[in-house]
Amino acid sequence: MPIARAARRAAVRLGAVALTGALLAACGSGSSDGASDGADGKVTLTVDLFGSFGYKEAGLYAEYEKLHPGVTIKQTDTEDEQDYWKSLQTRLAGGGGLADVQAVEVGRIASVTQQQADKFEDLNRYGADGLKGQFAEAKWAAATTKDGRVLGLGTDVGPEAMCYRTDLLKQAGLPTDREELAEKWATWDGYLALGKQYKAKAPAGSAWLDSVGSLFTIMIGQEKERYYDASGKLIYEDNPAVKAAWDAATRAADAGLSAKLDQWSPQWNQAFAAGSFATLPCPAWMLGYIKGQAGDAGKGKWDIAELPGGAGNWGGSYLAVPRAAKHKKEAYELIKWLTAPEQQAKLFRKQGNFPSSTGAIAQVADATDPYFSGAPIGRIFGEAAKAAPVQVLGVHDKNVADQITNALSEVERKGTAPGDAWDHARKGVANVIG
Repeated sequence: MPIARAARRAAVRLGAVALTGALLAACGSGSSDGASDGADGKVTLTVDLFGSFGYKEAGLYAEYEKLHPGVTIKQTDTEDEQDYWKSLQTRLAGGGGLADVQAVEVGRIASVTQQQADKFEDLNRYGADGLKGQFAEAKWAAATTKDGRVLGLGTDVGPEAMCYRTDLLKQAGLPTDREELAEKWATWDGYLALGKQYKAKAPAGSAWLDSVGSLFTIMIGQEKERYYDASGKLIYEDNPAVKAAWDAATRAADAGLSAKLDQWSPQWNQAFAAGSFATLPCPAWMLGYIKGQAGDAGKGKWDIAELPGGAGNWGGSYLAVPRAAKHKKEAYELIKWLTAPEQQAKLFRKQGNFPSSTGAIAQVADATDPYFSGAPIGRIFGEAAKAAPVQVLGVHDKNVADQITNALSEVERKGTAPGDAWDHARKGVANVIG
């Protein structure tokens, strides 16, 4: 989320299942490796995710169950990654209510490896060390502790592009060809200038983009160092890249280019079908989310172009097995299969989640998506993935990002002065990280 999918924010992912007591009841805890649910040897594996991973929608669970008679997979899903993470922290602290498989957004993985390693299984115990060559080096390294324990297997990464509504741009008298648009918005200043042109002739009830928070997030995803430097020092307050993204976002708010929608909110979800915004900065995992929210009526109305300002990454996730999981060995076998190149390639073709497996990336180079007007998603996201910087991840990466985007929401929805909102973000970060 995937934003983070996140994302992978999630990120990203499909469904809007609220976090309730039923979730806790669905997830077991305790017992030894490989334990079974009953004397008949049947096993129910619980998988707890956020946003739109797309496994169920792509038919991967059904395929796995067919290949492994006696295994049943039950998934719970929290749409907002922040809510998911808070609940996971509570359950990790108590040791109960944990699923066999828990997702971790990339912005949280440093927290897991550096502060919570004792709460998760070292997957090397089950043979994960033999899988290293299947994954992009940076993806593998981020889930590995300093002493070599592997705490998660990578699902997707979040190469970035720009999704847009061809019908709305046409109504506003703007070009709809993806190559022409990429040229016109080659820079972020060009993107905002085009947004002002759109606003002048926009269809009623439609804005240029969904939120200035998404603009900030996509821009900061183009940077190697964002909130922390390579030494682990918190640098967001003095980082010119953060300031540039903040300034662009507040300028967009001041120009009235935003629909003022908080991402992952019910209003934001409804806006996909209502045509409330013409462009959406979108990492690859967002494609499945758009399909789920816009539905069949949106097919052919969306397209994808290269991102202003160069390549970047937003989100991506991992699958991990908690120490308190009921079926550790079986859980590992499931996540090994889900993250294998063949399954990652299938998932991208059906849902848009871009692979972290190097073998899968080669398999999807020619992929197109009819929902997005036949856009060459394999090429667009593949080139972005190759060019995107390897980002420095800090322990509280996601917390810092959330506080900044919350402050930007104040600017666009409440009219808070950017300077005051920045002070609120700084105070929020201080409160969260202690």
